[in-house]
Amino acid sequence: MGFYNSWYTIVWVMFAFSLPSFARGSNDYDIESLNAFIHDHADKALLKPRTGTLYNISLPANFSGMEVSVVRLRTGEFWAKGANFSFFHIPPRIQPMPPVRRLSILYQNLGNWSSYYYNVPGYRLVAPVVGFMAYDSSNSSTVGNRTVDFSIMGDPISVHFLHSNVPAEGENDVTPQCVKFGADGSFKLQDMNESYVCITQGEGRFSVVVPDKQDGLEKFWAFGFVGLVLLLLVMAAIAILLRRKKKMRKMEEQAERGVAFDTFWVGGSKIPSASMVRTQPALENRYVP
Repeated sequence: MGFYNSWYTIVWVMFAFSLPSFARGSNDYDIESLNAFIHDHADKALLKPRTGTLYNISLPANFSGMEVSVVRLRTGEFWAKGANFSFFHIPPRIQPMPPVRRLSILYQNLGNWSSYYYNVPGYRLVAPVVGFMAYDSSNSSTVGNRTVDFSIMGDPISVHFLHSNVPAEGENDVTPQCVKFGADGSFKLQDMNESYVCITQGEGRFSVVVPDKQDGLEKFWAFGFVGLVLLLLVMAAIAILLRRKKKMRKMEEQAERGVAFDTFWVGGSKIPSASMVRTQPALENRYVP
């Protein structure tokens, strides 16, 4: 049993170390915590802002590489002119829902933190994850806490990835695609135009992806490794069974070379047994009266 337990432990430890290859599709950092952090930090940093002015929000040093900015707008002006800030072009004729007197638009560029919070299985990010959220700030000089949606009556919102390292379409046999991430970490892919512009009907976070051939190769090797581990486990089990049968045969041969005993079967084992012979009585004296 010691031999079996050793093989069992080794094989399953190897199998456990192979599991992280399949877990890379999950997010490493919590998105909801990030959203709460960005909103609270911007809300506290925005003191008596001027309407229509974009303010850059300083983040702690441990979030270096991430950019956050915010602008407060009157709804009437927003409807008439839209808003062109950061990566986003928000055209006129967009109504906040529910209707509000003022709104704040909070922009985010996750920069080099993008892949820590978002990933698309089978694809790789070739642009930072950028996004925006709108809040009702009618009764506050800060960002506000209640989110608002957009009702688009005219052209859609466009996201411009001007400073990304997006490869040209057809280069290295890849076709860049827009990706929109949902609040729960889900994603939706769509084609992008030649100017690397993504189109959306509402707020959210966006990026650009291309097929990840290396990711497919890693999965191939991971599946191959797991298959090898399982094969070793089966071979170890077979070797143990053969060793046990060989040991049983040796025991039976040793028993047969000794005193000849009758045998009988108990379950799947052959057990030696002495024959029951009754001793015949004998008279000590032959004289019979």
